[in-house]
Amino acid sequence: MTTYTLHLPRDVRPGDPAALEEAELVKDAFSWGAFFFTFLWFFFHRLWLAGLGVLVLVFAFGALMQVLNVHDAAGTLAMLLLQALIGLEANSLRRWTLARRGLRLADVVTAADKDEAEAKAYARWLAQRPGPVPTRNPASAPVPSTPRRPDPVIGLFPDAERPR
Repeated sequence: MTTYTLHLPRDVRPGDPAALEEAELVKDAFSWGAFFFTFLWFFFHRLWLAGLGVLVLVFAFGALMQVLNVHDAAGTLAMLLLQALIGLEANSLRRWTLARRGLRLADVVTAADKDEAEAKAYARWLAQRPGPVPTRNPASAPVPSTPRRPDPVIGLFPDAERPR
């Protein structure tokens, strides 16, 4: 099972079906596309700042390997490790970009694939019905007849208040 996050605009009301038109579902797992295609994966997903940052990072890392005169095998291994880091963090950068665009984290679901996750997340979202806003009236609040004793603390500490 894989975890997916649902991102919706900040100002939507819970259960609003129109909000699902702008919804984004992001997989919380290693991104093989970002591992193999690095900055191109970011540009494909319209993550311009993150893609530009990764592009600069990859070229600066390659230039550093050349300047330091690192052996080719070690440089290749280091570049693969850098790509693995990019694959691990790609979806986190995608969530960061969505948050910057005004899409907040609305739900987290686990599912076998993206279609199942989409169905679960959308069903949960639509099941939320906006109810009436509760108003708090202090005059109608029930007043306890006797004050409650504090519960004893469980563990290695003494009771919160010792009986006398």
